[in-house]
Amino acid sequence: MYYNGIYHLFYQYNPKGSVWGNIVWAHSVSKDLINWEKVEHAIFPSKPFDQYGTWSGSATVLPGNKPVIMYTGIIDQNNTQVQNYAIPANLSDPYLRVWIKPDDNPLVKANEFINKTSFRDPTTAWLGRDGKWRISIGGRMKHRGIAHLYRSRDFLHWVKAKHPLHSVAGTGNWECPDFFPVSVQGTNGLDTSVMGENVKHVLKVSLDVTRYEYYTLGMYDTTKDRYIPDKDMVDGWKGLRYDYGNFYASKSFFDPAKNRRILWGWANESDAVIDDIRKGWAGIQVIPRTIVLDPNGKQLLQWPIEEIQALRGKKVEVRDKKLEKGERIEIKGITAAQADVEIIFTFESLDKAETFDPSWDRYDGQNLCSQKGSTVQGGVGPFGLLTLATENLEEYTPVFFRIFKDQEKHLVLMCSDASRSSLYNETGTYRPSFAGFVDVDLSHKKLSLRSLIDHSVVESFGARGKTCITSRVYPTLAIYDNTHLYAFNNGTETIKIETLKAWSMNKPNLMNH
Repeated sequence: MYYNGIYHLFYQYNPKGSVWGNIVWAHSVSKDLINWEKVEHAIFPSKPFDQYGTWSGSATVLPGNKPVIMYTGIIDQNNTQVQNYAIPANLSDPYLRVWIKPDDNPLVKANEFINKTSFRDPTTAWLGRDGKWRISIGGRMKHRGIAHLYRSRDFLHWVKAKHPLHSVAGTGNWECPDFFPVSVQGTNGLDTSVMGENVKHVLKVSLDVTRYEYYTLGMYDTTKDRYIPDKDMVDGWKGLRYDYGNFYASKSFFDPAKNRRILWGWANESDAVIDDIRKGWAGIQVIPRTIVLDPNGKQLLQWPIEEIQALRGKKVEVRDKKLEKGERIEIKGITAAQADVEIIFTFESLDKAETFDPSWDRYDGQNLCSQKGSTVQGGVGPFGLLTLATENLEEYTPVFFRIFKDQEKHLVLMCSDASRSSLYNETGTYRPSFAGFVDVDLSHKKLSLRSLIDHSVVESFGARGKTCITSRVYPTLAIYDNTHLYAFNNGTETIKIETLKAWSMNKPNLMNH
């Protein structure tokens, strides 16, 4: 949340180890979203209503500029979940270091019809026209995913609505729901309570079964208090995702300082648990992203926050460079292990695009990318970047496009393939060929790609943020000064780099008390 000039990040953290368990709400503060200072843990198990765990939730800033946290408490060994609140002990402390959990907790308990062990992660609250606050809580009934809806006049006494905000059969448990408005016109973010004309709503859920996040765009019917996805939305496992890679449990918040909505996700590990224990840590927050509605109204666009540019150092540029079939060129002069790369590719014709086989699943880019990797020659593509690469490509993580010819249109596949990222091979490592399709107009015969490369993370944004993929990789050879960065083309159609800009990225200041 943003409060009195300070950004606050609360995150699930295990102070006693590097794998999941003993979860507290750790707390860090920043004035610019880039340089962070760790402060005392905000919430930790200490009362009967959370003695077995303080799990995820959200912050809401109430009228009178009063922040309140709603979080899930675990009350017994059976994993029974309730919703609690916490408030700052001292509003004049700019960092809000100490949080109090009043004794009238819990505020929300599951009734006899709710699965008490899948009842968690309350959203940021929004205020209805009737003067009542609303929150949604994730859950499931057998295999049906549910966003439960609760209402309150005073933020203390909550009543369950007769029906959920939304639910979908066969999707399993919904974690970390997020419900917020986006503007149909312009790029400004909206406060969570905004409704009315020129507004669409987004419902995002993290699906426990697949460990990916899915969202739909739709209408919030304020009369019936229900969310209705747009007709052309796929509402379930084959739907739109924020990110097609290592990205989960995200939250968005409205930043009134810059009138934007910021999305912040967590990158889970690709290493085996034994390696996490060896390293002493697991999981990171990725770079915060602004989130806006695509002008086509059919999806969201994400882009790294502008503040990240403050870390840019040395810059190199490449212009009007042709890449023939099988060619790769090295991007020299920057720190390839820690870089920000923006590139625009052009091509003269789509005639050589491969035919999209009707037997392929057009919702499963990952499976297609595993068959059609960066080394499999195509027509238009594969072309893109080889990140975190060794000189002789023993290790590399390619981020690339491949264009297919479908019946009436062309399909663009974007991949971030971790399968060749590391020679290390512990049992239990997770290195898939992440991929998603990009809904982009190819009439200009251009495709853009931006990749943020940071030692063990490659965050990539295709077509100005239409499709995003985060890969978590651990090279053994392509580290520090032994890391290389290449642009490549393995298609028969000549690809031109219209412009490529790459920057060495400096480290932010991380301060610990």
